[in-house]
Amino acid sequence: QVQLVESGGGLVQAGESLRLSCAASGRVFTIYAWGWYRQVPGKERELVGRITIDGRSTYLDSVQGRFTVSRDNTKDTVYLEMNSLKPEDTAVYYCNVVTYGPHNYWGQGTQVTVSS
Repeated sequence: QVQLVESGGGLVQAGESLRLSCAASGRVFTIYAWGWYRQVPGKERELVGRITIDGRSTYLDSVQGRFTVSRDNTKDTVYLEMNSLKPEDTAVYYCNVVTYGPHNYWGQGTQVTVSS
């Protein structure tokens, strides 16, 4: 089992930056992919960005170059650095990890609102 606790959401203006954090606990050694999804009402949850333990990264086209997923191994924490935010980035953001099995674990979600 892995537990995830997110922090860092909020309200910002367009063009500003925000960083989300997600701290993992439990069987962290079983995680092979760390990432972030987002969801707006009435739409499917979509992958924003993901990194794997072998160094591969994947990003949603619309955030490529603006968002960065990174990980602090010493703190078992994954971050989502969001720059040049746009109103269309408004969503609930969810931390996600995938463990060998595979099993998916989710954070509680944090609201990000970007005003124009």
